Amino acid sequence: MLSKSDFIQAFSHLGTKLIPSASGVPAVMEEAYLKNNWFTTENVAFCLNNWSDCLDEDNLSQWLESIPAQNESPKTIGIIMAGNIPMVGFHDLLSVLCSGNRALVKLSDKDEVLMKYCINTLISYKPELKNYIEITERVAKPDGLIATGSNNSARYFEYYFKEIPHIIRKNRTSVAIVTGNETVEELNALADDIFQYFGLGCRNVTKLYVPADYDLVPLLDATSHHAEVANHNKYANNTTYHRAIFLMNLTKHLDTGYLLVKEDEKLHPPLSCLFYQRYSDEKELNEWLIASNQEIQAIVSHLDSPNHIPFGNAQTPGLSDYADGVNTLKFLTNL
Repeated sequence: MLSKSDFIQAFSHLGTKLIPSASGVPAVMEEAYLKNNWFTTENVAFCLNNWSDCLDEDNLSQWLESIPAQNESPKTIGIIMAGNIPMVGFHDLLSVLCSGNRALVKLSDKDEVLMKYCINTLISYKPELKNYIEITERVAKPDGLIATGSNNSARYFEYYFKEIPHIIRKNRTSVAIVTGNETVEELNALADDIFQYFGLGCRNVTKLYVPADYDLVPLLDATSHHAEVANHNKYANNTTYHRAIFLMNLTKHLDTGYLLVKEDEKLHPPLSCLFYQRYSDEKELNEWLIASNQEIQAIVSHLDSPNHIPFGNAQTPGLSDYADGVNTLKFLTNL
């Protein structure tokens, strides 16, 4: 039976093997792109660098301080992974293994290359981990479940796994609060939060809350360093399609050539689009945020609030930044 320190060593080792320039990694990145064209070299490198930093031995030790040194009664935890952005299911695998449990993993076919690389690297370093990880096409009779998917798939998961402890995640997105006092650097960083991973992640900003008299032009100008997304075939197809819909319906909108911006109360715009909503005062804004709480993954702003993330940090979560605010480690250790 492996101890907590064994898992820390294994994942710390993996961290050194996720550096984009590490031996063999460029080939894996290329394979991931060929499998899924949304996983560009730049986006995968960004993801790998972030995880490499997170998997520092001190970071892992501090994160795992609250759990026992060794799990005397490991459970089999099913993990149904999404594949919308690179390695989006990795934190669940990390949590299950570091809590001393066994992982029964249903990979997304959109992200199997990177996840298999991580799993194989872990087992190569510590062969005993082969007894803790199983890749499967069907998660059957686990002791617990962590599943990520759409609202539709979540309904299926909730019905099928209703008898076992579970964490089931639905569609969420992230929002930004703009006050009008942002610096150019902050607006540039906000643009990163919008465009990283082409906006496909639940931590990507898809909705802006701006003051009633706010001029959007400086903010849109700040997105120009992401104009190259227009050269990505899949992204450009989305832009062309939704632009045509807006024009045919005479929908008022702004068009930068690579981003369609529309005033709308909804939180989930189509890909390549950004919604915004004007607020009159802080009370009104807070009421909207509270009403949409179950749909919001993260709030980005420069306001001094413990629940807000600084501009530019939406897609660099730490080990303790749990999806949907549900502490995965606590869930696993309480099974």
